[in-house]
Amino acid sequence: MAKRPIFVPTNDKNELFKEIEIDFKYYNGFAISQKSKCITSLHESAAKEGYENILEVSTKSSEKLGHRLSAFNLMLETDDYGTISIESAFQGSKVFENGGPYHDIYTKDSLNAKRDERIKTSGNLQCFKFEGVTWELEPKSAFYDWIYIKALLPHMEYIKENLAQYDAFSDIEFNPKKSINCQARTCAILVSLIKMNLLNDAIKSPAEFNRIVYRNNGKQATFNFE
Repeated sequence: MAKRPIFVPTNDKNELFKEIEIDFKYYNGFAISQKSKCITSLHESAAKEGYENILEVSTKSSEKLGHRLSAFNLMLETDDYGTISIESAFQGSKVFENGGPYHDIYTKDSLNAKRDERIKTSGNLQCFKFEGVTWELEPKSAFYDWIYIKALLPHMEYIKENLAQYDAFSDIEFNPKKSINCQARTCAILVSLIKMNLLNDAIKSPAEFNRIVYRNNGKQATFNFE
């Protein structure tokens, strides 16, 4: 058995998602078939808790939408580097105590961006720098959530029609004991913003995004603009 969270959108502006821990039977192995069994088991266990309409958001998703919404596959339009993946944008914007941001990572595919040796050898993470804005490390997922949602803005009509129909989101690869950012959590946040008509205000600026999305976080980010 294992435990993994699912993320549920809300109608509460002070809490844009609920994280529900689910016990399920875990199948060892890295094969797609094993991951699929894990996803099915997780969703079946969640259904017993009352969460039936769940979208797996990862490269292991059997749903086309969930697969396309993986940070490895989701593409972001940038001013200087063209269209890049969310994963490449995230990794290439990291600033470490001994180097970065390594903007050449933007031009790499998602897998090679994540595996870039400098990510592991440049010391502790200090902040993120992206398109002239410096993002501090608190709230912890703010920068990731921002670029992920920004990538979906050109497709918002499709997102409203299709993503918002789900009651919850999962990411079988996400382990909260090992990771911070989660694409399933960001999807839940986005659906909540849509349902409460807060999205347009939230995307006006990083500061507004921080104020609206993390108003109950306790720690608010600061921004430096170049």
